[in-house]
Amino acid sequence: MNDDLIPLDNHSLQILNELQRDARQTVQQIADKVGLSSTPCWRRIKEMEASGVIRGYTVVVDREKVGLNLAAVTEVNLDRHHESKVRDFEKAVEASPQIVRCVAATGPADYILTVLVPDIKHYEKFLHTTLFEQAGVTHVRSSIVLREVKNEGSLPIDLGSPSRQRGAR
Repeated sequence: MNDDLIPLDNHSLQILNELQRDARQTVQQIADKVGLSSTPCWRRIKEMEASGVIRGYTVVVDREKVGLNLAAVTEVNLDRHHESKVRDFEKAVEASPQIVRCVAATGPADYILTVLVPDIKHYEKFLHTTLFEQAGVTHVRSSIVLREVKNEGSLPIDLGSPSRQRGAR
């Protein structure tokens, strides 16, 4: 079992699902949907915020409606995995607003990035001014996204998960 797992009961899990569905609901609306009164519901939300289960609240923006028409999945390899090179690369990733997701991975790529830009010319500029400029980058492979089949922002929180039931309070 994961030591970082925060024990949550079914009410807290239902609250999380409701917040993921619509974080603009009032506490009373959420409480009504999960079968609690307002004060215990509010208290659970505050506890989940304090423990880091809820990391923040955000707005989902349609990328194409704000001019980010090109999405690329970009695989990057580094020549060496010295701590300083990894740290420098990851700092550059953090500093680049075009990179909206980055994971360190196993397999043929060291990192897999999701890059959003207006068009292919901007992507080429991004490659030359951001990725190719990083010391230690030896290989970049790009796949242009033709169509998003699924882009789910909420986590699949399963109320019946055995690991959840063991850790419930």
